[in-house]
Formats: sequence, structure tokens, C-alpha cells
Amino acid sequence: MGLPLALLLMLQHQPVIIVDGHIDTPQRMLDGKADISVRLPDGHVDVPRMKEGGLTAAFFSIWVDNTYGAGTAYRRALALIAAVRALADTAPDAELATTADDVRRAAARGHVAVLMGVEGGHAIENSLDKLDDLYARGVRYMTLTWNNGNDWAGSSMDPARAGGLSPFGRDVVRRMNALGMLVDVSHVSDSTFADVLATTTRPVIASHSSCRALAAHPRNLTDDQLRAIARNGGVVGINFFPVFLDDHFRAQYAELNRRLAPRFDSIRARYPGQPGLAGFEIDRFRAARLMEQRIVVPGLDRLVDHIEHAVQVMGVDHVALGSDFDGISVLPVPMKDATSLPLLAAALKARGYGDSDVRKILGENFLRVLSAAR
Repeated sequence: MGLPLALLLMLQHQPVIIVDGHIDTPQRMLDGKADISVRLPDGHVDVPRMKEGGLTAAFFSIWVDNTYGAGTAYRRALALIAAVRALADTAPDAELATTADDVRRAAARGHVAVLMGVEGGHAIENSLDKLDDLYARGVRYMTLTWNNGNDWAGSSMDPARAGGLSPFGRDVVRRMNALGMLVDVSHVSDSTFADVLATTTRPVIASHSSCRALAAHPRNLTDDQLRAIARNGGVVGINFFPVFLDDHFRAQYAELNRRLAPRFDSIRARYPGQPGLAGFEIDRFRAARLMEQRIVVPGLDRLVDHIEHAVQVMGVDHVALGSDFDGISVLPVPMKDATSLPLLAAALKARGYGDSDVRKILGENFLRVLSAAR
């Protein structure tokens, strides 16, 4: 418990709110029946470790895998939402949040705040009514695509659907603006990004993206895109995944994935209809192979490089955290899970960031944009 206490003392004895823009833990909760109200022996997130690491609030990702389509995608989203809401209803130290004020009230009570964001716009099955219903159930952002594009938005990882927004896609953005649901441009194609910024009347977010100037992954944002989000008043949550932080590691990781592909297929076969659990087990297997083969994982300084680059391009008011906890196989060394967040705060301080700026990056910027969406 010493690290969070040290963090609190470091930041002038005032409460520190840390908000994570994206964690994939709901997949474990639904598919693996993981009870994250208690400390778990694996993974990155549970309520005890959130509290130990000072993680005040997190957007629990309602990720709908691309194997779900019309007639199943929306049901999958509802099942994940139910799992998250059950945690908030039953865990004494967790409570559902939909506003910045909810987060602050939870923090004042010593609780963790549970927010929700849908990942993958195909979850609405081309229905604005379903979008409305997701908002009514507590969802406060939607990532317009995942790695797959959909009928109305293109994805950065889907060559078959890499274009921009359709007319219906623009209607989706407008409806999200009207509801007060944040538009999330992580995963979208460059064309979709441009169309979103031309359509939205509210600040947008990239819940879990890093900087393309430092690592050329198409999931990352260019400097021009970073500046566009800053002009829009939005926020970018920097992703912790080393594949998005370092091109050399990305190449080694891709080669490892190529060699291990048959093993991954066998793991998926053991978990039919449970893509989240299959992905979690694949990540555990892949992490073990990375260690066995002594592939060097980028360190915490590389993550801070991306944060610092975003600050230099956008200004400190537009940079936040989007860890991708429980959706990635490895974290920057020596980070291990949510309890490592104070290490990141200390690294920011070591780069010369003052208390006010550290607070903004850790959580205040996300709270500001959450309020601005309404």
C-alpha cells in the first residue's frame, strides 16, 4: 500500500483521481465468470488492485468481437453491460458512474467508479434506437469501430472497409452528440477520423491510442490528428501496449504471432463462443513465450515518451491514460498491473511535470471531457 500513499503525498496531500479510458476486464467477468471484487492471481485489474494502485475510475470496455453480427452483436453488448452492472450492484467498494460528479463522489467514499464504453459500433446493428438504449443502460462512449469496419464506419485495421463515415454514420455521430455520449475515434480509419471531426459538435476522445510519430502502427494517431482533437477540445488516452509504443518490438511481436498462430487456434477451439476468455488465455500464453525467448519489452520510459509527445503536440489539457489493461499480453517494464500506476505518476514527475499537469494527465482531463459531452 506504500506506493499510492507516496503518490498522494507527492501531489500536495490532495486526493488524486486516476481515470483509465479503457480496460477489457468485462470479458473475463462474463466469459470467465471472474469475480473481480476480490484480488485475482492473474490479469491486470480487480477492485483490490484498483484501490491499491490508486485507480479511481475506469471505463470498462463493452467490447463486441467481430464474430458477432446482426442479431447477436447487440445481445453480446447487453450481456457484458449486465456483468459490469452486477459488479457495481454487489461489490461494496465499487459503484456505477455515468458523470464526472459520480466519479468524484465515489472517490470521496473510497470506492472505485465503474464507467462503461462500447467498443465496436457494429454492436448497435445499424439502429439508432439500440444506440439510445445503450446510453440509457449507462454507456458513455462508443468506439465507432473495432479492428473490423462496419456498414457505416471504416477501421484502421480493416482494408476491406477503410473508408469514412456513411450518411448513417454521420447520423450516429450526431445522435451521440445529442445524447451526451462521447464519440471515440480509437481504431477508426483516417478517413473516418476526418469525417467524425467534420461532423461532431462535441469534444471527441481516442480512448486508447498512442502516437504514430513515435511508432508507425495504423492504430496510432498522427500529429495532425492529435492537433485536430486538441482543437476540438477532446482527449487522447495513451495506450500502454508496447506494440503501439515501439516499432522494433512490434516487428518481433508480429513474428512471434506468426509462429504461434496454430497454438492460438487451438486455444480458441477450447473456448467456443467465449472470445474474451480465449483472448485472455492467448495473451497469457503469448506473454510466457515472450519471456522464454527473451524478447526485450519496451520500458516505462517509452510509454512516457508517447505521453510527452502528445503533450508537446496537443497541450497538457488533452492527454490522458488508456491502458488497455486485460486486453493486452504485456505492459511496459516494470509495470505489471493496475498497482503499477504510481510508477507512471512518478515517471511523469521525473520528467519535470508539475502536480497540476500530472493530475490532468492521470484523470482530470477525462473528467473534463466527460462533463463537456453533456
